[in-house]
Amino acid sequence: MKHDFRKYSLALITSVILTIWLTGCSIFGAPTVVDETKGWSVQRIYEEGEAKMRDKDYEKAISYFQTLESRYPHGRYATQAQLEIAYAYYKKQDPISCIAAADRFIKLHPNHPNIDYAYYIKGLASFNERGIIEKLTQQEISDRDPKTLRASFLALKDLVARYPDSRYAKDAVLRMTYLVNALADHELHVARYYMKRTAYVAALNRCRFVIESYPDAPAVEEALVISISAYDALGMEDLKQDTLRVLETNYPNSRMLAKGVPTDERVWWKFWESLY
Repeated sequence: MKHDFRKYSLALITSVILTIWLTGCSIFGAPTVVDETKGWSVQRIYEEGEAKMRDKDYEKAISYFQTLESRYPHGRYATQAQLEIAYAYYKKQDPISCIAAADRFIKLHPNHPNIDYAYYIKGLASFNERGIIEKLTQQEISDRDPKTLRASFLALKDLVARYPDSRYAKDAVLRMTYLVNALADHELHVARYYMKRTAYVAALNRCRFVIESYPDAPAVEEALVISISAYDALGMEDLKQDTLRVLETNYPNSRMLAKGVPTDERVWWKFWESLY
């Protein structure tokens, strides 16, 4: 009997120990993942991050650069890693994280020799930003919410204004021109919408904004044409004729002024629709 009791006690003790061990695992979680970078020099971590960038494994590259910065927070490698993180997020098509990383670099290193690159990558991130709906529908840039277009323009404008001699300035100016035209086209997109729904005053407001805000954009010509049409529909003859004179003066070769334009006042104001 005594022997059986000992066997029972041993089994009970074993069971208790096993329970405690299992409970401990559930409390403290899975075993710690081995850090492959343990013992690596700052140069090796940076080189491994660069290698992952070349392999287009941006997630892993970001991990390496973040490890480098946390382990070796001072020195040129850490600073360069911050820029690499912004670029990796850009390539990963994560504009929000890219902009956050660029803004962090700008705040931490306002006098860094490569600060112009931080402004540039920030502008590029906003420039390429597109929502899931836009990607699925292949939406034109002028049809998009202008918020991201303006954000990109302002970031690139900062670059050009602060660092006009930057090697990125020329490309930034080209992109700014494109963005201005896209913003003007967006306003016209809305103006057309209002015209089709006979909301002529709303269409006029959009066209006026284009003419005043983007005077050098190609969209100004169409803004004048739509304005003439809207004034005609509203019976505002004086403003219609004034705007027509502006069109004739600034766009003498406009298709609206070409031969074959309907002269019948009852149908003239609809003519613009056939041009676009």
